[in-house]
Amino acid sequence: MREYAVDLLQNMLRLYSPTGEEAALSSFLVKEMERLGLQSWRDEAGNAVGEFGSGEPVILLCGHMDTVPGVLPIKLEDGKLYGRGAVDAKTPLAAMIAASSRLVKEGFSGRILVVGAVEEEGVGRGVKHLVETGVTADYAIFGEPSGIENITIAYKGSLHLKIKCETTTGHSSAPWLYKNAIEEVFKIYEQIKGVQFTQEKAESRFYSVTSSVTKIEGGNEFSTVPSSAGLHINLRVPPTLSIETVLDAVYKVIEDYRGDNAGVDVRLWVIDSCPPYEADKNSILVRSIAYAIRRVRKSQAVLVRRTGSGDMNIFGSARHVPVVTYGAGDAHLDHTPDEYVVVDEYLDSIRILCEGVKKLVELHIKTTRNVGTK
Repeated sequence: MREYAVDLLQNMLRLYSPTGEEAALSSFLVKEMERLGLQSWRDEAGNAVGEFGSGEPVILLCGHMDTVPGVLPIKLEDGKLYGRGAVDAKTPLAAMIAASSRLVKEGFSGRILVVGAVEEEGVGRGVKHLVETGVTADYAIFGEPSGIENITIAYKGSLHLKIKCETTTGHSSAPWLYKNAIEEVFKIYEQIKGVQFTQEKAESRFYSVTSSVTKIEGGNEFSTVPSSAGLHINLRVPPTLSIETVLDAVYKVIEDYRGDNAGVDVRLWVIDSCPPYEADKNSILVRSIAYAIRRVRKSQAVLVRRTGSGDMNIFGSARHVPVVTYGAGDAHLDHTPDEYVVVDEYLDSIRILCEGVKKLVELHIKTTRNVGTK
């Protein structure tokens, strides 16, 4: 298993797959899963899908194939495997495939669905396709670098907005005569940043709304007051709030600004959104993965909440089933030129997935039997 697992991950790393260019990796994974005994196909979105078993419970193992752009050299050195996607997030996906292969050989009782999803780094097109086409499960594990002894139980939501201001232009030698579109759009941004919600915890970075300007558009010639400017803004939303609540507050800021600034044309676009999600830390899914971590690593699992967003948010919010995110790797290496995974941790994550899934089936059967006798 060690040799196979390392070869599998190296082969996946060699197939460069930035967002929107996952086809070669998808085809490779379909063939690989078929060879391992899974019924496999490439769906309409380009996801690589493998399935085996029948009955209950249905367990979804979903990782993403895409990476951020940038080719990195692939090397195995001092027990570490380097390459683009070694952390985010080909290692967790490879672990899911290797674990599924072992479960197939052991005659797993239940049904497992393995998905290599497209465009997680983009707009989540792969997981959205699963939701839109009615794919469901009793439990789902998503592959991201939680850290070998950590289980991610929560992610913040994400709201991508674009705000544009247009004004009358004039000579920059008399700026008091005109509204400066760049200055005005930043005034709006500062007002949005100033909105506070009773559901926030100001002392917590996770349970508060955070904001960041991610792109600036605008400006004219040196001697001209800018007449057009746009900002792309990313708001991160905790599970104590909904995307709709935050968006309503943004609309209110825009409406109030328009009422006080008749000479400025303001437009707002919602480019993309992802709902926040927090799992039940006492679910049998969380307990099963925690059990497996104790069994394999001889240590207690740590439950973590991350300020980013993931495919877990979309599926968990839509299906309302127990969901967690798990995978080997240090998330601080995401998107960096120094992505690597410790090979022994990767191999342990395969064992943890196997042990965790088997424990989950055991607890699921006990739970359903208990419910049936009440």
